[in-house]
Amino acid sequence: MKIIYRILTLAFVFFLPLISIFRIYKKKETFQSIKQKIGFYNKKPKNNLVWFHGSSVGEVLSVVPLIQELEKNKKIEQILVTSNTLSSAKVLSKIKFKKTIHQFFPIDVNFIVKKFLNYWKPNACIFIESEIWPNMIEKIKNKDLPLILLNARLTKKTFKKWTKLDFFSKNIFSKFDLCIPQNQETYYYLKKLGSKKLKLLGNLKLCEINQKNLIKLNSSQIKFFKSKKVLLIGYSTHLSEENFCADIYKKIKKNKNEIIILIPRHIERANLIIDDLNSKNLVVQKHSLGKKINKNIDVYLVDTYGEAKKFLGYSKIIFTGGSIIPHGGQNPLDAVRQNAIVIHGPNIQNFKEIYQFLHKEKISYEFKNFNQE
Repeated sequence: MKIIYRILTLAFVFFLPLISIFRIYKKKETFQSIKQKIGFYNKKPKNNLVWFHGSSVGEVLSVVPLIQELEKNKKIEQILVTSNTLSSAKVLSKIKFKKTIHQFFPIDVNFIVKKFLNYWKPNACIFIESEIWPNMIEKIKNKDLPLILLNARLTKKTFKKWTKLDFFSKNIFSKFDLCIPQNQETYYYLKKLGSKKLKLLGNLKLCEINQKNLIKLNSSQIKFFKSKKVLLIGYSTHLSEENFCADIYKKIKKNKNEIIILIPRHIERANLIIDDLNSKNLVVQKHSLGKKINKNIDVYLVDTYGEAKKFLGYSKIIFTGGSIIPHGGQNPLDAVRQNAIVIHGPNIQNFKEIYQFLHKEKISYEFKNFNQE
């Protein structure tokens, strides 16, 4: 299986030029991100470097509180954070770090992986949640570097896929020096997959980022939102969920002073969202325009990355996205920290234990009639 995987990754490199052009056209990559993914970097490494890798926004943000603490350690000269997506890079750029830099994770091909490790020379390698890259993991262990799987999360569906490759999966998961699962279910799955040392410490997403390091809204924006009644915030919404929020708004709106805020998970859908909402006779303004906010809007659309937390305190009801569609739900804790009531759809398996607690404390509620008029 290892040989097959290596052949497949090499074949991917052959088609990389065409794939890169397509992804750049779709605005999922830039020339800079492609360069870094094939081993050309725009930052210089320092000694005593700690490396974190997370797939995208949620994974990267979950370790920010830990990074903020590690930056205080004088023995650590540099912290490298890698990720796979443009959105995660944009979010990190909004946070003021002293020692931390971001680069894109290399394609998991042997010669590119080797180049990455020889260039950065990390003292410790920490993968976040479910980032499993066989070639990289093997090269890390060949160099005898400490390897940790932090805040690990495996769903039942993913676990079943790994068990079909029993020998291959045990060879990979046994290479981690330490696995720290975020819940009991993952602890059980990792043990079955061959992880040797496990510690159940809880979910890192329960920790909060130091708000002092985040850029705030300007005074005119703050004044506008304080003058309005924000009936609902749609947080980290996915395809069609903005329409759900808009329909709720139209049903409960009583006067012109009431608005909603929508914060889509993928901002490249912004213009499509506006078209959908305009068809419902709703007036929308995009945050990215940077213009004075129109007093007559119905919807304020936050179409930028890394700014969601600026808005969450303006409503006592927040809908968490990824829960109507079969995605598994988004993290509700940022909403809860603003003393808001969380509403969601039925698909919340990504944060099952957290939602169980929130339901028990009557902080979150499942909206069961989202398909009804």
